[in-house]
Amino acid sequence: MVITMNKRLMLVAATASVSLVGISFSSLAAPPEHASDHHEFSAEDRAAVTDAHIAALKAGLKMTPAQEKNWSVLESVLRDVAKARAVRMAEGHQKATERHEHPNFIEGLQEKAKALTARSEEMSKIADAAKPLYDGLDEGQKRRFGMLFHAMARMHHHMDYMEYMGWHADGHNDAGYSE
Repeated sequence: MVITMNKRLMLVAATASVSLVGISFSSLAAPPEHASDHHEFSAEDRAAVTDAHIAALKAGLKMTPAQEKNWSVLESVLRDVAKARAVRMAEGHQKATERHEHPNFIEGLQEKAKALTARSEEMSKIADAAKPLYDGLDEGQKRRFGMLFHAMARMHHHMDYMEYMGWHADGHNDAGYSE
């Protein structure tokens, strides 16, 4: 019996979907045993994720020695941006906690505008730092750069969102349920 590539991919996807549904339902079944053991993402957690993503980007590019000359500038900017975002998230979380009882819509809009401006400036810094490296990559490396960079940005955004919504590094939220 010959199984085509499309059928094989569909079979793998279906199997994964069924497995994930079981995992999701089981994780919602009961709150954690020690609800008081929750903790926010620590600076070490964020640094570890940043290190892993930067290492994955570098490994995925499989750069030549000539291309690696432009890597250190990008790596430095990525680390600086990650640190700045962590500080912004901590400050935002603190402000949200302080204002929790008296929310002010206009202040919220102003804070969001500041955060978007900061992110815009950071993206410009990353683009400027990445350009010399990117320009020296072959087409396959450029494709992988886009895929790996997008995945890295998505994961950091996901961590920020989880923290904003009250989810903790242990996978549980303030209500005690698993993600």
